[in-house]
Amino acid sequence: WLTSDNMHHQWLLLAACFWVIFMFMVASKFITLTFKDPDGYGAKQEPLMLTAVTKVEEVHVPEEKHWPEEFQPTGKAFSGNLIHQPLVHMERLELLRNVCKDTALRDLSHTTVSKFVLDRIFVCDKHKILFCQTPKVGNTQWKKVLIVLNGAFSSIEEIPENIVHDHEKNGLPRLSSFSDSEIKKRLNLYFKFFIVRDPFERLISAFKDKFVHNPRFEPWYRHEIAPGIIRKYRKNRTETKGLQFEDFVRYLGDPNHRWLDVQFGDHIIHWVTYVELCAPCEITYSVIGHHETLEDDAPYILKAAGIDHLVSYPTIPPGITVYNRTKVERYFSGISKRDIRRLYARFEGDFKLFGYREPDFLLN
Repeated sequence: WLTSDNMHHQWLLLAACFWVIFMFMVASKFITLTFKDPDGYGAKQEPLMLTAVTKVEEVHVPEEKHWPEEFQPTGKAFSGNLIHQPLVHMERLELLRNVCKDTALRDLSHTTVSKFVLDRIFVCDKHKILFCQTPKVGNTQWKKVLIVLNGAFSSIEEIPENIVHDHEKNGLPRLSSFSDSEIKKRLNLYFKFFIVRDPFERLISAFKDKFVHNPRFEPWYRHEIAPGIIRKYRKNRTETKGLQFEDFVRYLGDPNHRWLDVQFGDHIIHWVTYVELCAPCEITYSVIGHHETLEDDAPYILKAAGIDHLVSYPTIPPGITVYNRTKVERYFSGISKRDIRRLYARFEGDFKLFGYREPDFLLN
C-alpha cells in the first residue's frame, strides 16, 4: 500500500514538473513575440522601456518609471488579442519623451498651450476623455464616437454628416471653453489621445480634399486661400490653372509662411504640424494612435478609455489606412529637392516625434 502511495506521489511530482516546464516555454515564446518591433513602417525607435508620463501639467516627463493609471481607468486588465498593445503604445510614448528632450529639435517639437491648441481639444466630461483633433487622419469618426458618448445621439448611424463638424449642434465642447482651473483639472485627470499618420501623406490628403475635390460647402479654400498661395508662390505667373501641389509645398516650406497663415485663420488646421495642433511635448497624452495601424489602435483606445462596452469605432474600409508609398512618390516627383527639403525641415518634428522615416526620395 505504501509503495503504491509513493508511486502516486512521484507521478504527481513528475506531472507538476512537466507543467512548469511547459508554462516556461509558453512564456518565453510570448516574450519573444511581444518585443518584436510592431511598427515596421516607422523609423527605428528607441529600445522599449516600460515607462510612462504621469502628470499632464509637466513639460518635462518625470524620471520615475511605472504604468500610468490612465491606461486602465476602469480597473480592468487587458486580455485577448489586445494583450500586446500596451507595449506598442508605451514604446510610442517613450519615443515621444526622448524626442521632446532633444534640445536640437526643441523649436520643432515644443509649442505653447495657446487657445489655438485648446480649440483643437474636444471634451467628454461624462467619461473623462479629451480628444485632440488632427485633421486628415480620420478624425470625423472619432468625433462621432464622442458625440454619442456625450449623449447628443444614441448611435453613430443616427448622426447627420452636416452635424459632425457643427460645433454649436454636435454637443462637443472645446477645452478652450472652460476656465483656466477647469482646463488644468481636465488635462491632469482625463484620458487624452490623438491620431497621427505619415506627415507627407497627410499633406497630400489635405491638398486633394481642400483644393482638388473641394466640397461645395467650403468654397473659401478654392476662391480665397488658393489664390493667395498662387500669388505668392507660383513661379510661372502666366499659368491660369488652379492651385498645384508644387505651389502648396512651396508655401508650406517657406520659413515665412506665418504671414499667410494669419490671413487664412483656423483653416490652416488641415496642414499645420501635429506639434502646433496638439502640443505633445507640453500635454501628457495617454495614447497616440497611428492611422496606419488604426485597425488595432481604435479598439485599444476604446478599451484603454473604458468605453469599449458603450460604443464601437465605425467600420474601417479595407486598405484605407495603408501607407501608399507610390502615391507619395508620385506627388513629389515633380517637386524640386530644395522645396522638399524645406518642407521636411518644417515637419521634421512630426517625423521624429512619432517614428516616421524620412522619405527615401530625400535620401537619393
